[in-house]
Amino acid sequence: MKEITETVLVTGASSGIGLELAKCFAAEKSNLILTARNRDALEKLATQLRAEQGISVEIVIADLAQPESPQNIFRELQGRGTVVDVLVNNAGFGLHGEFAELPLRRQMEIVQVNVAALVELTGLFLPEMRRRNRGGILNVGSVAGFLPGPHMAVYYASKAFVTSFSEALHEELRGTGVTVTNLCPGPTETNFSQTARSHRSRKVSAEKMSAAEVARIGHYDFRRKAHFSLPGAGNKILSIAPKFLPRAVIRRIVGRYNSLK
Repeated sequence: MKEITETVLVTGASSGIGLELAKCFAAEKSNLILTARNRDALEKLATQLRAEQGISVEIVIADLAQPESPQNIFRELQGRGTVVDVLVNNAGFGLHGEFAELPLRRQMEIVQVNVAALVELTGLFLPEMRRRNRGGILNVGSVAGFLPGPHMAVYYASKAFVTSFSEALHEELRGTGVTVTNLCPGPTETNFSQTARSHRSRKVSAEKMSAAEVARIGHYDFRRKAHFSLPGAGNKILSIAPKFLPRAVIRRIVGRYNSLK
């Protein structure tokens, strides 16, 4: 395998898809900056990847639900003299339940993490990539971004923003040497559901992909400079369903899927 000399910043790297994406980049000998709230998990992963791959792995502890976090991350890395070649905007979460009944503060935190922090981090690190005429951004969206999402209204809407934003940036950056890929997984074996549903289960179950498989496909598509990465045949079908089914039908189907026991 050809070794790649670059530094990759991964948000939400302590578990799930973010952790597996970090492993994918590490396997190419990319140096890493890992950020999340969980210091112990980050330090464990950093130690593992340094030992296995012989790469540089830095950690930055940050909670992207706090509006000042993107600027703090940027300033800290500037102070270290660290140049970010690839930004992986993976951090995100959702909540199950009716919008009017869920805590508004927590729903605004979804917007902060999934939308505002993603945009701000992109805005902070992209200009330097443009000046160097190289680099890349991998945004972890969701197949939910193609659909309306009753019982997870804010989460689905946040991922629709990521889908639109990523596609627009991909076109704006055409020919610059900087690429943007939107990874859109469907149901995945992570701790997402524990946060979203507080250990309750859906009435309707769905087969889940492993986080490692999602990350492998997303990383591959990022390297081939694809604007979308849709792991799994079922998710590809879901992404185009709005072209063939009335929106009212899709709303009811998704609402039933998101209903809790």
